[in-house]
Amino acid sequence: MGKVLIVGGGAAGMAAAIAAAGCGHEVHIYEKNEKLGKKLFITGKGRCNVTNDCGVEELLERVVTNSRFLYSSFYGFTSQDMKAMLERNGCPLKTERGGRVFPVSDKSSDVIAALSRQMRELGVKAHLRCRVKELIVEEQRCRGLSLAEGGEKVFGDSVIVATGGLSYEATGSTGDGYEFARQQGHKVTHLLPALVPFNVKEHEVKDLQGLSLRNVEAAVRDGRKELFREFGELLFTHFGVSGPVILSASSFVAKVLRKKTLTLTIDLKPALDREQLDARIRRDFEEEANRQFKNALGRLYPSKLIPVMVVRSGIPPEKKVNEITREERRQLVEATKDFTLTLTGLRGFNEAIITQGGIAVKEILPGTMESRLVKDLYFAGEVLDLDAVTGGYNLQIAWSTGWAAGSHIPF
Repeated sequence: MGKVLIVGGGAAGMAAAIAAAGCGHEVHIYEKNEKLGKKLFITGKGRCNVTNDCGVEELLERVVTNSRFLYSSFYGFTSQDMKAMLERNGCPLKTERGGRVFPVSDKSSDVIAALSRQMRELGVKAHLRCRVKELIVEEQRCRGLSLAEGGEKVFGDSVIVATGGLSYEATGSTGDGYEFARQQGHKVTHLLPALVPFNVKEHEVKDLQGLSLRNVEAAVRDGRKELFREFGELLFTHFGVSGPVILSASSFVAKVLRKKTLTLTIDLKPALDREQLDARIRRDFEEEANRQFKNALGRLYPSKLIPVMVVRSGIPPEKKVNEITREERRQLVEATKDFTLTLTGLRGFNEAIITQGGIAVKEILPGTMESRLVKDLYFAGEVLDLDAVTGGYNLQIAWSTGWAAGSHIPF
């Protein structure tokens, strides 16, 4: 039996603790916050989308960065394994649209309580309000850690760093793990906010603030090159755009957007091609023949969107519907199928769900999460250069990599 020291009591840290303690090790978690799972508590707007109810191959397909690295850990601890562990510990689950798994209670606190219950049963010791200042490494072996308060040194047989990324700094995600890694010679790739809203150039979005559009198709382009396309839900904000489809897009285009502006094209009626949409507009116009154009669009768009679409169509708002030409109708079709915005940048880490970038995975053993540079030092979770789209996949990365680290500590 070895003594395992875990830095960070979030999702990856708790999974690692349960796995290591389950193997018979003495496990200690050092958490800078006053409680474990502080970021977990606010995920999914407090509901906690714990994983996705899908097979391993689909999990891998939804990973944006370094999916191949996760092959061993995803097969070693699957989403089904995670579900079983939570339900075994008193947290019943339900599966919603898109395979998203939530606690039946819709309370993230129940997820944390279930994990805490399992850790207590296994004898895991949690040291709260304990900030780790640095790792103790001797002769390329990690021997322990040094605490910030009083400089106390704690020695053990293995150390697992599961400190999270830079998103939601208020939960303690301040990038400590990246510095620990750098100090031991590890490369940390460029860090960017991910699963985050976009800023846009056009001022008209302020008029659309709060408008949510379902069943639209969004595409992001760099000139003629398409970087992303997906069907889903979009939300306008005072600064730009957000919503599930936009958050997913941010993970695919963040690196390019750092260097240049990009174009977001929204198809407001993806179920209809241009001919079908024109026929639909003609039918609506026939019934509204004597009304002004600006008052004849209620069946086609939400009321908040109508003034913007009137401007974008180029059709005079006071014009009678029965006077609108075929060419003007074509302009309205194009404005609907090709609602274009200019993306100028990402919002900050404080609005990001996760961090893109992290410790270079080529320096980590994929089966065990052990450092290739320092023996008995392991990394797990968001601190690594791994990220996925929304839907519970990022938490599964944390569970699986944490489990891989905790279950491969040598005796």
